[in-house]
This record gives sequence, C-alpha cells and structure tokens, in this order.
Amino acid sequence: MSTPQQPRLTALTVLLLTVPPLLWAGNAVVGRLVRDLVSPLTLNFVRWVIAFVILLPLAASVLRGASPLWAHWKRYALLGLLGIGLYNAFQYLALQTSTPINVTLVGSSLPLWMLATGALFFGARIGARELGGALLSMLGVLLVLSRGEWQQLLALRLVPGDLYMIAGTIAWAFYSWMLARTHEPAQVRKDWAAFLMAQLVFGIAWSGALAAGEWTLTDAHIDLGWPLVAAMLFIGIGPAVVAYRCWGNGVQRAGPQAASIFMNLTPLFAAVMSAAFLREAPHWYHGVAFVLIVGGIVVSARR
Repeated sequence: MSTPQQPRLTALTVLLLTVPPLLWAGNAVVGRLVRDLVSPLTLNFVRWVIAFVILLPLAASVLRGASPLWAHWKRYALLGLLGIGLYNAFQYLALQTSTPINVTLVGSSLPLWMLATGALFFGARIGARELGGALLSMLGVLLVLSRGEWQQLLALRLVPGDLYMIAGTIAWAFYSWMLARTHEPAQVRKDWAAFLMAQLVFGIAWSGALAAGEWTLTDAHIDLGWPLVAAMLFIGIGPAVVAYRCWGNGVQRAGPQAASIFMNLTPLFAAVMSAAFLREAPHWYHGVAFVLIVGGIVVSARR
C-alpha cells in the first residue's frame, strides 16, 4: 500500500500562510498604538461590527430563519464567546500594559494549552513528542514572563497584560478543540464566510455585552478621529476577515500540522513592527524565547 504524499508547500501556499501572522502581528501593534484613544472592550466590539458588515453580503443566508445555523445555536454561541468575545477582548486588554512582542510570544504558548485542555476536557492522548514540544514552548513563555530574569518568577512579577494574554490563549485553546469536534451541517462549515458569520452573530452579542459593561463600570472612552477610524478599519478588515480567509485556504492546501508552524511568525513580525512603529526594540530574551517556542512546535509536529 502506498503512503499518502504530504501536501506540497507551493509559493502560493506559503503566501497564504504568511499573510495571517503578518496581519495578526499588525493587529497587536495597532491595538497598542490606539490604547489611549479607545477602551479595549469597545475596540473589540467595533472590530467585529466592521467584520459583520463586510461579511453580510457574502453570508446573509445564514441569518434567515430556515438557516441550519439555528438548530446548532448553542454551539455557535459558545464558539462566539470563546473565539470572538473573550479571546480578542483579553488580547486588547493585554495590550494596555504589555508590549506586542510579549503578547504575541505568550500567545505562541497555544500548543501547551491545546495539550492541557485536550487531555483534561476532550479525552485526547498526549505522546512524548507532544509533551516535549509543549515543555520547550513553555520555557520560551516563562522566559518572556520573567523578562530574562528567572528570579522574577519567584517574586511573581507579572504585568496584568501577560496574565490577560494567558487567559485569552486558554480561551482560544478551548475554541480550537470545539472547532475540531465538528457538529454543524456541511453547507455551513465548508463556506468560510457563512462559518465565520455564524460565529459573529453570537460573538457580536457577547462583545457588545462586554463593551456595555466597560462603559457602565469603568471610565471607558473613545476619541474618534481619522487615526482611530483607520485603525478600526484595518483590524476589522485585515486581521478579522482577510487573515481568516487566507488561513482557511492555506490550511486546506498544506494541512494543519504544516500550517501551525507559520503561526510562530506572528511574534517575529510583531518584533519588527514594534521596532518600526512603537520604538520598542526587542531584547535578547525575545529571540531566545522565539527559538524555544518554534522548536517546541517542530518537535511536537514531527512524526
């Protein structure tokens, strides 16, 4: 019996898998740039409203009463909470006190949380390679959290942004496992616009509730002007819609294991953009952490 060939990484596939990390790094940098212009939960809400408006002409049928979405509304409500409401809210909260480099590097610990949530809540088995890769990635994250000084871990000197991003990454891990456990009709799942719209319907409700709470309980603010409008349009179009479309197409071409390696380009792009736009130069421990995290992914993915 012949062995199935691995998907080939063509130039187009590499491009499709490189665009999303570039846009997600830009999302982190822009979120940091506008932190004084708009409250984080409000920014998250506006981002997804823009994405909703863009997707509406492409997936309006999902909202009709006869749509197969409504028979699975509980599942999509939970996906919308985890992947749209909580994850992005935690990320923008993290950027209030942490740098884009730190936020994206901590987010690169996703494989560790994927293993933990899979084993504890989804009955997944953890092999030696997966565990070794997760430990390498965790070393990289700990290096970032300690700012290269391990004694800081003993003193628990973590900025709130680091903790917010850890919480957001855990939420994304649960979201990813739920995506892997497919229950929805094929006509919704195979259409990327319909699939994202089905989550957005509920995700906007969750993010809107969080934004309303922000305005009720805190000194929330929004200073509208062309810089903020441009930033909102970018994060609503690029990281939310374009990146999602490119990522879905790239994963279909290369497979999830090969595609997952490209996720770790995000902190590299964030470091370059931070140096260019925020004058936040990376430190030596960022480079070491990046190597550890990528090494962990490679070890986990090898067969």
